[in-house]
Amino acid sequence: MARFEVPQVDYTRYTNRQLVAIPLAVLAVALLVIGGAYATTGAPVDPGLDFTGGTELRVAVDAPSDAQAREDIRGAFTATPDSIQRVGGSDVYIVTFQTEGSETEQSEFTQQLESEAGEAGFDIRSIEGVGAAFGSETQQRALIGVVAAFAGMAALVFALFRTFVPSIAVVVSAFSDIVIPVALMNLLGIELTLGTVAALLMLIGYSVDSDILLNNSVLRRSGDFYESTYRAMRTGVTMTLTSIAAMAVMAIAASFFGIGLLASIGTILVFGLAADLMNTYLLNVSLLRWYKFEGVAR
Repeated sequence: MARFEVPQVDYTRYTNRQLVAIPLAVLAVALLVIGGAYATTGAPVDPGLDFTGGTELRVAVDAPSDAQAREDIRGAFTATPDSIQRVGGSDVYIVTFQTEGSETEQSEFTQQLESEAGEAGFDIRSIEGVGAAFGSETQQRALIGVVAAFAGMAALVFALFRTFVPSIAVVVSAFSDIVIPVALMNLLGIELTLGTVAALLMLIGYSVDSDILLNNSVLRRSGDFYESTYRAMRTGVTMTLTSIAAMAVMAIAASFFGIGLLASIGTILVFGLAADLMNTYLLNVSLLRWYKFEGVAR
């Protein structure tokens, strides 16, 4: 069985400015996308049902075609659905209604939708309602959780290395690993839900793993800078590519079977891990090289 070998990059061919230019340019574009989304909608990324409140129905519709099924769904309900998604190639559809109101009003609205679906002859597989107040509270807690996790990670990194440049390299890489997937969520139409928040939290852990591995190899182990970097790359790149492959398979399989939550999580992790490769072995390496050969000397 052939063994995967990470190709050895000749970093001596590139200056620090050349290495850092690509990840910083991608980060700048991602921040512009997020800023544009915030200016347009008032949120950095479109919030999903978990945070806005509303009702999601999963119904089976007996119709001769997909277009006819969608038309039947729209005609069955008094309220206009915000989205209608087909589950794979089956006759099951996920119908989403985003509404505002108290818990009591939301419960009444959910019962109304259930009644209308039954009258239309749809086979109701599941129905879930979330009140707007509860969704707003959940959103605040989720954002606090992300900020707290990132702050805790940054504090741990600074305590571990106790030197500004290597520590800030890890923190900036982790920040970019989160920002880039959030920007892609806007471009791909992936909503912010509890599941996608969990994916962003997972990215913090993934990015810190590869960055700390690189920093430890360069700063605390013997050997030439480039030899230490390649030693860390062999482990880090293999680990990250394995994770990307696993998440890609999960996203494709979940999309086919209509498991939107897992599909969104897998997609976010694939893009985030790909960004981590760029940030770790371009941005972080350039900062470490500057620190080792110029920063320390000064």
